[in-house]
Amino acid sequence: MVETYKDWPEKLPYALWGYCTTTRTSTGATPFSLVYGTEAVLPIELEVKSLRVILEAKIPENEWAQKRYEELALIDEKRMRALYHMQAYQRKIARAFNKKVKPRKIKEGDMVLK
Repeated sequence: MVETYKDWPEKLPYALWGYCTTTRTSTGATPFSLVYGTEAVLPIELEVKSLRVILEAKIPENEWAQKRYEELALIDEKRMRALYHMQAYQRKIARAFNKKVKPRKIKEGDMVLK
């Protein structure tokens, strides 16, 4: 198979799917779960039945809907947890960056690059 720069439109959906279903270090969650309140069902989970798919298939529709409403009610809590995780991650990155910074005292008359 020859890959060229012209075939990127065919590969874009796969790249977006990978991006949306991968856990971010900064938030500790996937973008999909922060938007929809639940993890995405991967296509392979439909072919090779995963435990999650099997359990959801065996429950009645009204129980599934009730469970989904409960998950959606907790989405704000999940988003706040991701926000706290992101803030802690930013502090960690700032500490690592600040370790490398060397403070310099500039006095009047010193030559500086403007």
